[in-house]
Amino acid sequence: MPKINVYLPDDLAEAVRDSGLPVSAVCQRALEEAVRRITAIRQTPLGELDAEQLAARLPAFTQRAVTVVALAITAARDAGAPTVGTGHLLRAMITEGDNLALRVLRAMEIDPAALSWADKDEPGGGPGLRYSTPAANALEMLIAEASGLGHNYVGCEHLLIGLAAEPDGIAGRVLREAGADGKSVRRAVSAALGGYAHLRATRPPAGPEELASLVRQELRPVIRRIEALEARTA
Repeated sequence: MPKINVYLPDDLAEAVRDSGLPVSAVCQRALEEAVRRITAIRQTPLGELDAEQLAARLPAFTQRAVTVVALAITAARDAGAPTVGTGHLLRAMITEGDNLALRVLRAMEIDPAALSWADKDEPGGGPGLRYSTPAANALEMLIAEASGLGHNYVGCEHLLIGLAAEPDGIAGRVLREAGADGKSVRRAVSAALGGYAHLRATRPPAGPEELASLVRQELRPVIRRIEALEARTA
């Protein structure tokens, strides 16, 4: 049977050893599920899907997340692109204009409107219009991210994590150059959702500016710890 090495962060590796988990069996089940998901994503023909069909194929996605994917497909189709790439997804997220992912970026002091890049074809695809390989990987990641955060839905904030963490796509490069890598975005999303839950429990829902301010407050100690660690290892 072929062997695949899996590298873990030190703290996770220690926790796994202490727990006595059957690592091979757990990894195999997780990989089987991931392969099924990404195969389904890559094999989905996108050219003729209407909004209702797209929503049916993405049952866990919020309406805003479905809208973002629909905008990305339309943009790629109109441009005659061979695939729907990560750049299309990021640009669609910005075009949608009022989702939590954009508020998270602003809380990280990144202006979504200032992000710019030249659209280039990404590898992958197939007959007709399909997701590029990086876009399919990002969509698979966002499902895992939502599950890992304990959420039973998939929103634009999860898509932002997936795009930032995907190593080969245009969107990931643009986001990382702006200071939004997968780990920092994941922390910011957790802070945003935690802060929003707190506000809903204590008073009526906050507006975008109040939520962004709260996220910045939640992120300050995290950023200070990261800066201290970086200074220690410099």
